[in-house]
Amino acid sequence: MAKRMFLMLAAVAVVLSTLGFVKFRQIHSAVQAGAGFQPPPEAVTSLVARQEQWPATMTVIGTMEAVHGVVVSADLPGTVDRITFDSGEPVHAGDVLVELDTRQERAQLAALEAQRDLARVNYARMQQLANEGVISRMDYDQATAQQKQTEANVGEIRATIERKTIRAPFSGVLGIRKVNLGQYLAAGNAIVSLQSLNPIYVDFGVPQQEAGNVRVGSTLHVTSQDVSGQVFSARVTALDSVVNEATRNIQVQATLSNPEGKLKPGMFVQVELGIGASRQAITLPTSAISYAPYGDSVFVITDLNDQKGHTYRGVRQQFVKIAASRGDQVAIVSGVNPGEEVVTSGVFKLRNGAAVQVNNKVQPENNPAPKPPDS
Repeated sequence: MAKRMFLMLAAVAVVLSTLGFVKFRQIHSAVQAGAGFQPPPEAVTSLVARQEQWPATMTVIGTMEAVHGVVVSADLPGTVDRITFDSGEPVHAGDVLVELDTRQERAQLAALEAQRDLARVNYARMQQLANEGVISRMDYDQATAQQKQTEANVGEIRATIERKTIRAPFSGVLGIRKVNLGQYLAAGNAIVSLQSLNPIYVDFGVPQQEAGNVRVGSTLHVTSQDVSGQVFSARVTALDSVVNEATRNIQVQATLSNPEGKLKPGMFVQVELGIGASRQAITLPTSAISYAPYGDSVFVITDLNDQKGHTYRGVRQQFVKIAASRGDQVAIVSGVNPGEEVVTSGVFKLRNGAAVQVNNKVQPENNPAPKPPDS
């Protein structure tokens, strides 16, 4: 009985040993196979880095401002008697816009003119009598003062009538009418806005460290998404004398021609101005940059060796310094050398040493001045 039990235990031990050995061989083979496994290469696009002349420009946001812009208002109170303009039409300096009711003032003018005429007659009579020595000098002075006072009263009422005829102070384009016929206007009530659109100003801010590169007479370019396909040339005409304490920017004002009135006061525009001499830089598409908090980098394609010493096409991550951007391009000032092949798309799925397969049938956009079809 004991012998049979011993043989059975021995047989079980042999079976377990055999199974363990077989499993060990399987695991060992899997580990060896895993160690030698190479993931398939990632499909990417690439571009050979080359130097280009990169203009030293700055793009900022500007605001359009009218050279002359006012809200025409009533100088004196009165009732609107006549409106001679339509909303949105151009006018010239001196054109009549609104006439207020002046019937009472004209009646007062007639009475004052009668008093003036009488004072003139009395003055002429007193002057003759004074010359003949009939009246005293005091009576003559009173007649003179009376005549001057009536002249002044007539001039005052005429000025009042003239001030109730509201004219355009300069040539420009009117806005929307804010008064109606028969409406009573108090002094200062708005009638219509008037803006001079040609020429027109563009105001923008420049960082204080770049203010020294902006001078009166410098040329810049203005574009707007609302006026697609058109670039306006402007010239710097004034720089502010102080730096804004909140933004540390200095305000710059430039003047540009706007003959068709496409640019309106208050519009936001893009202003591109030169801030020095152009320089050489490596230009790459924006899609080639891997942005990260610890630093921006690109992947350079080169020949690498695996663990067995075999050569393959892989990537090397390289940190770079970015200077500026324009359109779809960025300027690289350090980290990439001319002639190196750089990955331009697919960088999000790469790691240092990853194998790649280049397929340049479809390339990412690399235009310094793109014009999207929906713009």
